[in-house]
Amino acid sequence: MVGKSVSIVVIPFTVTSRNKLGHDPENRSGDKDLELPLFGLSTLLTATNNFSFNNKLGEGGYGPVYKGLLEDGQEIAVKRLAKTSTQGLHEFKNEVILISKLQHRNLVKLLGCCLEGAEKMLIYEYMPNKGLDSFIFDKTQSELLDWPTRYHIIIGIARGLLYLHQDSRLRIIHRDLKVSNILLDADMNPKISDFGLARIFGGNQIEANTNRVVGTYGYMAPEYAGDGNFSIKSDVYSFGVILLEIVYGVKNRGFINNDHCNNLVGHAWRLHIEERPLQSVTKCLGESINVSQVLRSIHVGLLCVQHHPEDRPTTTSAIQMLESEGPLPSPKEPGFYFGKTKQDTPVSCSYETSSNNEISISLLAGR
Repeated sequence: MVGKSVSIVVIPFTVTSRNKLGHDPENRSGDKDLELPLFGLSTLLTATNNFSFNNKLGEGGYGPVYKGLLEDGQEIAVKRLAKTSTQGLHEFKNEVILISKLQHRNLVKLLGCCLEGAEKMLIYEYMPNKGLDSFIFDKTQSELLDWPTRYHIIIGIARGLLYLHQDSRLRIIHRDLKVSNILLDADMNPKISDFGLARIFGGNQIEANTNRVVGTYGYMAPEYAGDGNFSIKSDVYSFGVILLEIVYGVKNRGFINNDHCNNLVGHAWRLHIEERPLQSVTKCLGESINVSQVLRSIHVGLLCVQHHPEDRPTTTSAIQMLESEGPLPSPKEPGFYFGKTKQDTPVSCSYETSSNNEISISLLAGR
């Protein structure tokens, strides 16, 4: 029992039409009877101090997230569906169905939900170190992440992704894997979060197509952003971007270089083919750096972001390559690589402009 005002209920999700809890016909999963702890609204109002601004942890397309403290002293994170959210009902249902069936040390744990009046909320374990983005993209906080910690985070993300793709009883494609969706617990263990856009693959299915392209610029694989095709290899592409961001300490989208107009992926590729991959590695690694591991991580990252999905490794292969010392295959040109200097193509620079905020997209018609 996680709190005094918590009861166990069976939540029926009968998936029949869009108007029943925002069903997306692309993600049919049959009738779902989910047994989850149901938190009372009064319990959550007390825990979050009436959803006060001081308790707010952040906000996404789904709605705001608040820190809460239950009467028994347990800290929680409350994800509250915004009344103005256009996708929230579908994402709420999708996240409950998926995350309630998944258990792994590198996935955030769902504790329960609240369905009272107009309120729809998900209650998660609280992650005291918040998102990975709050560390690697912050000049002060990034100094707290030495190389052993970064490598530990990389391997943890990969193992969580492997569980989603292969080891769980469902095959899950996350579709919005990014650093802000990687949460860190008190021991800096990474946990993949936010399954509102995830998709279930059944049987031997390995890929699918959608007319509703959703995700975040900078992390989306080219075949998904352009044509709506997604698979485990599109998640692998996103993982490759995250891996490079962890090593270099900068965002892929909004990356700025005086010599060219490429994003971080393109920059890492240029450094690779010029045989100087360590040149832009984040300086805060200092003496903690393990050159062999860093070089291997960059190389695997470039293998993951190759333009064609069939060239990218599986998550299993990526982990094996990261943890081994054997030879690695040569990466091919990555997706979204321009290969031009600023002097050659001034217009192309507008694609990856500097931005303080990530931009999530939902295109109603993929090309």
